[in-house]
Amino acid sequence: MKDLKDKVAIVTGGAGGIGFSVCEALGKAGGKVIIADISEKNGRVAEQSLRQAGYVCEYVRLDVAHEGSVRAMVEGVQKHHTRIDILVNSSGVPAKVISTIQLPSEEWIRVLTINLFGVFLCCREVGGVMAKQGSGRIINMASLNAVSPPALTAAYNVSKAGVVSLTQTLAIELAPFGVNVNAISPGPIETEFNEIIMPQRAATLGITRGQMVEKIRASIPLGRWGTTADVANAVLFLSSSQSDWITGQNLIVAGGLSGVAASPPKEVILRK
Repeated sequence: MKDLKDKVAIVTGGAGGIGFSVCEALGKAGGKVIIADISEKNGRVAEQSLRQAGYVCEYVRLDVAHEGSVRAMVEGVQKHHTRIDILVNSSGVPAKVISTIQLPSEEWIRVLTINLFGVFLCCREVGGVMAKQGSGRIINMASLNAVSPPALTAAYNVSKAGVVSLTQTLAIELAPFGVNVNAISPGPIETEFNEIIMPQRAATLGITRGQMVEKIRASIPLGRWGTTADVANAVLFLSSSQSDWITGQNLIVAGGLSGVAASPPKEVILRK
């Protein structure tokens, strides 16, 4: 990954989870990493951690749900670094585990706003910069849910399916400008994100969180949950020249898992 040295990379949601591992991997590869995150506290901690490891990075506050915040972040990075080589859209929120017929409108809007509208805003603003400079890589974090939607998380499923569709559309539009656009769809990954979801999933089946975690692990062909580093390695590949002839793709990083389509009990569907 020597060709990533001194590349300017923005990672949204870079202060934790998959985003932080991506920042770490790009920093280790020699990139100049912008940790773009809504949490200043976590962002400063991430910035300090990466700098102590010897990586070049800086924290910039970003609220992906607000157009002004996205535009200001992009303009600031461009002014300071003159270019943007890599954008990794890793910001996102989990959805409540609830049936679609009981799903509040506010929850639908909350999840779609951050997980899809936020990605659109970042892609639009950074995509314009990359088109003008005639190069760049955009990598959008989707989910296995995008291609194999499980029950009880309609808002999340739709938001991630939208990310894949946006990725494919943008890839066609930006190809003439030398910009590659791809998505990554992680399967079950050990993050705080799943710490929120697993207890809710377990409750729908009347089992413990630990039993739910093991149930999922046993369904993964490679026999283990994924790590944030597994996803970061895929980002490195799509950021590098090794993927020069790859665009408009959705790379599934899920240990061979193709999805879960089990129908929950009737009482769960009707539960508010």
